[in-house]
Amino acid sequence: MPRWATLWIPVIVSLTIQLPSAIFISRFTGLDPQQTAASIGIALIGPIALIGARRFPGPVVAITAIAASLDLFVNERGGPPYLALAFAILSAVVRGARVWAWISIGVCWIASITFAGLLGREQWTPFRIAGTTLGILIVFGIGEALRTRKERAAEWRRRAGERRQSAVQAERVRIARELHDVLAHSLSQINVQAGVGLHLMDRQPDKARDALASIKDTSKTALDEVRSVLGMLRADGAAADAPLVPEPDLGRLGSLVASAGLPVGLHDRLSHAEVPAQVQLAMYRIVQESLTNAARHATGVTRVEVLLDRDDEGYLVRVTDDGRPGDMAAESGGRGLLGMRERAELLGGRLSAGPAADGGFRVEARIPV
Repeated sequence: MPRWATLWIPVIVSLTIQLPSAIFISRFTGLDPQQTAASIGIALIGPIALIGARRFPGPVVAITAIAASLDLFVNERGGPPYLALAFAILSAVVRGARVWAWISIGVCWIASITFAGLLGREQWTPFRIAGTTLGILIVFGIGEALRTRKERAAEWRRRAGERRQSAVQAERVRIARELHDVLAHSLSQINVQAGVGLHLMDRQPDKARDALASIKDTSKTALDEVRSVLGMLRADGAAADAPLVPEPDLGRLGSLVASAGLPVGLHDRLSHAEVPAQVQLAMYRIVQESLTNAARHATGVTRVEVLLDRDDEGYLVRVTDDGRPGDMAAESGGRGLLGMRERAELLGGRLSAGPAADGGFRVEARIPV
């Protein structure tokens, strides 16, 4: 319900029932003017007190309980149903003032029974006392059920919010990983080709022209991939013109190795058709990032070996270079290695990176079938 409804509906309903009933019963039973005024005043106390039930549920249930107890003694034959008390109990229990509700109702009800016995009220039969007690307990039970339902709804909303937050965070990490892999590799290639072009510009203009053409192709491919990734961030149709770039797979490893700017030996022993697309993407990105690191961070690299295979443990991708280990060790704490490790672990695999036993640097990932 809207917040205004949960506050004002109990006030209006209790006032609509209690006040006309108090007036009618006072005239029907022939109460004197003082008793009639007292009955009408007590009938008004509860609904008026309910106006503050949202901010002060505990004091409201105490005031309403006292008014309901007084109402029992104004008319010996019984007054109108004091609905405000039921609403006050429900409000106190649901809004966290359970102790106020139990103590207030318990003290007032016990005091009422005691005074009725002392005054010799014959109308207060055991059946009437038992029925009223049962009614009070039923109202408390309804309040507890509403409170439990409210807590479950709040917990459900909290967990749903956490799930949405987790999904958003996972998507952010995935996009950051894709952008890093695309930009790091492409910019590394552009940097290498630009160095080659500058070196050969005067002596071998044809080679320099080839380097510039490679830079042009690489930058165009990188731009398309970046626009494709950024297009996923938009929730409207503004990204309709973003290019639809297919996800890289193992079939593109040949062109990746050819553009690495390093002597690379590719040993692909896998049947690509049998490898799932997610695994192909992860293996491609691991090889791509490893070649990028070798070009950017290693010194004295003369050869890089890339091995793709499958054994009893699953799919294997291993990239080894012969550069000096100390130069590549610094990369172990970078975002590139973090992204490679995340890609392997998201598929249930593992990744290790570090100096190779016979020199150089090795990156090895295993992904279960």
